[in-house]
Amino acid sequence: MVNRELPDDAATRSLASAAAAALPRAPRPLCLSLAGTLGAGKTSFARAFLQALGHPGPVVSPTYTLVEPYEFEQFRVLHLDLYRISDPEELAFLGLRDIDRERDWLLVEWFANGEGWLPPPDVTLRLAYAGQGRHLQAAAAGEAGGVWLDAWQAQMACG
Repeated sequence: MVNRELPDDAATRSLASAAAAALPRAPRPLCLSLAGTLGAGKTSFARAFLQALGHPGPVVSPTYTLVEPYEFEQFRVLHLDLYRISDPEELAFLGLRDIDRERDWLLVEWFANGEGWLPPPDVTLRLAYAGQGRHLQAAAAGEAGGVWLDAWQAQMACG
């Protein structure tokens, strides 16, 4: 489990950069659930994660498009924001049945709104308000998530 205080946006970017740097050590692409109330920092974390992976352009919140794909040389990250989904069956129109579990990482905000339709999360990252900043708690739900979480913690210790 990872527990970190994030006093400002720079701390969020640093933590997300360490998470991105640990990505190659994961045994396979993972499904990451980003949980928290509105404004808790889910999209900020996702943006910093994608930029740390090398995405050169802007990273927009997929609040209205529901999914934004980000192509990298050896993998793809699908950033989903399911806040507006009221029935998981709505995901059928997004082509998510074609997720390539050997290539596609999933960053899912409001995961519960797509539960049963998406693969179960390997890691849940919970962001919450903590005074003027935020607090992040990350927990793995299985072996693959645990391997990545351990690599992420090792990356944080080095950085």
